[in-house]
Amino acid sequence: MPTVHLICGSTGAGKTTYALVLADRVGAIRFSIDEWMASLFMMDYPLKPDLAWALERTARCEAQMWRMAEQLLARGHDVIFDVGLSKREHRDRFRARAAQVGFPTRLHFLDVDANTRRERVRRRNTEQAATYSFEVTDAMFDFMEGFFERPTADELVGAEVIPGPPP
Repeated sequence: MPTVHLICGSTGAGKTTYALVLADRVGAIRFSIDEWMASLFMMDYPLKPDLAWALERTARCEAQMWRMAEQLLARGHDVIFDVGLSKREHRDRFRARAAQVGFPTRLHFLDVDANTRRERVRRRNTEQAATYSFEVTDAMFDFMEGFFERPTADELVGAEVIPGPPP
């Protein structure tokens, strides 16, 4: 049965790199919020950072991703959501949506320390290689550190926990 793979980790954990490898390994279709946001909305990003602006557009992307994912799942394809899933409530919504359409989920948690992640983000900003979608400033990184909710023990039952540093 097709599976909905949920990639979770704080900024710089290597979620997109991991999702790319996982997609190849299991033959899944990957949905990456950073790629969608960069392609569809970053050219319109307000001069002053605006969380409400970003969250509204992220929600639009996720709704469209789900419409596509449901079609793929119904045709037997695994899907991967590389959408951050920084909050328990966000992860719960994705698990509930998958259950609603009758497909199991598997959480993949990239558990990487903050210093390693910050260095990765700085390097990604400089190199602008394959997983670069937009610059993540130190201020953005610091904000996300306070925003991220680590998965709880009950969420990690049956999950794949990837300890740092991979990617």
